[in-house]
Amino acid sequence: MEETYWYGLIGGVLIGAASVLALWATSKIPGISGIFAKALNPRDGDFKWRIAFLAGMILSAAILFLISDRADTYRIPEGRGWIAYAIAGLLVGFGTRCGGGCTSGHGVCGVGLGARDSIIATIVFMVAGMVTVYLFKMIGGAA
Repeated sequence: MEETYWYGLIGGVLIGAASVLALWATSKIPGISGIFAKALNPRDGDFKWRIAFLAGMILSAAILFLISDRADTYRIPEGRGWIAYAIAGLLVGFGTRCGGGCTSGHGVCGVGLGARDSIIATIVFMVAGMVTVYLFKMIGGAA
């Protein structure tokens, strides 16, 4: 089996570096849910960079999909409909608004800045994820 921890390390460093660059360039924490929510308001003065940021994320994912020799591993599994994914996405969006941000805002940026609320939120995210996986495995679901 091929060791893949280097990919995780490199990816983590790139995400951290991109967050630092975005914070430096905009003086704003680059939490994706906040960027998305404020991009929906064209009256906001920061509207254009937010749209460019989101477009860059989508474009880079599309390019990766097109050039990857493992594109089939990124497809939606059979038997799962788009409606379920849309509902899940709405629930995630609702949760990020209730929690004051998403994992990128709290976990990557907030923890790096030493923000107490972000540290607590990240711990809650991790514990909730572990409990969810445990419960799914107990009831025989795929997790």
